[in-house]
Parts: sequence; structure tokens; C-alpha cells
Amino acid sequence: MSLRINDVVPNFTAITDEGTFHFHDWIGDSWAILFSHPKDFTPVCTTEFGAVAQLADEWQKRGTKVMGLSVDGVAEHKKWKMDIEKTSGATPTFPIIADEDLAVSKAFDMLPAEAYLPDGRTPADSATVRSVFIIGPDKQLKLSMTYPMTVGRNFAEVLRALDALQTTAANGVATPANWTIGQDVIIPPTVSDADAKAKFGDFETVLPYLRKTSLPS
Repeated sequence: MSLRINDVVPNFTAITDEGTFHFHDWIGDSWAILFSHPKDFTPVCTTEFGAVAQLADEWQKRGTKVMGLSVDGVAEHKKWKMDIEKTSGATPTFPIIADEDLAVSKAFDMLPAEAYLPDGRTPADSATVRSVFIIGPDKQLKLSMTYPMTVGRNFAEVLRALDALQTTAANGVATPANWTIGQDVIIPPTVSDADAKAKFGDFETVLPYLRKTSLPS
């Protein structure tokens, strides 16, 4: 069965290059991002890991833990991190799961149950393992996105989406297209005008079902 928004994510024991973690315990009371890759030492994935490493301070500001995943082993992960640091100028301080048995990839529905890694495999054998999962402190899936092999992920968008998720969860609002912190938010249709006035003060009625307001700074 596919993993859907608001489902509790699988709890698993992860062997990583930084030790062994129980996933739900590792998340704790934080937000978390799990991002996955089909193979170490691949060009697009190397740039993506570098982008995540460069954003270390931003994840920390948002109380968010980051964990990578690749279907290679711990020894390969440690060597790959040296390439990532060399190309990005940033040290990858997050753990990378060694999902050699594909258990996590299958649990998160990135690969079918019958998938296996053949001898002499290439990234194409696990090409669908290119996803991002944003998980809340309640261990529920809040957002997921999957990319093809040839398109590098935009982690500025992942960061923006994380901001939107945290803002909507904390304030009971929604966000419009392309929203960034500081811009007006949307009052949900389930909130009456009177309750919106009491909660947010002034707001703009663009359409009967589209009302915008600013959040206190």
C-alpha cells in the first residue's frame, strides 16, 4: 500500500555511516527529512547531497533533522561523503542509511516488494529511489516528492515547503502558490469571518472563499 499524506511513517532500524538509529526515536520531537538516492558516486545525487550539506544551518534553525538514504553500504557512504565535501565545500553532517537489503526503500513504497539488486547493478536498477519525505514531530508524513534520475532536486523548494508546513501547522492557516515567509497567508474556508476577525484581525476578502491575512511577526 502506498504511503499517503498524514500516514504514520514506517518505524525501522537504520544502519548508517554514523551508527544505528531507530527512526521514530531519531526523529524525537523534531521535524525530519528523509531523502533517498539509488546509488553512491552518481553525478546528480552528489550535487544534491552537497546542496543539503550547504543548508545545514537552515535545517537547524527550523528544528529539522535530515537523514539520507542510498542502497549502498556504509563503507561506500563514508568515501562518497569525501567527494560530496570536495564538490560542495560543505561537510555532510547527516547520517546516510545503508539500505543494501532495500528494506527502507520498500517500506516507503519507493520500490516494489519483489525488487532486488542484481550483480553488477547500475543506478537504473533502483531508479525510483529518488524521493523526499518531510515528516512531522507526530511521525506523520506531511509531504513527499519523487524525481527522475536526470533532474536534480531543488532543495530551496524543499526548504520553502518546510517553512509552509511549519507555518500552517502552527497557525491553522494555508499558504498560496509560491508563498515565502513574511507574505500573506490564506484563512481556511472552515473559519468564519467572525472567528477570522477575532484570530487574525484585519483580512482581505479576494473571493468569498479566498481570504488573505498577515501573520504576526
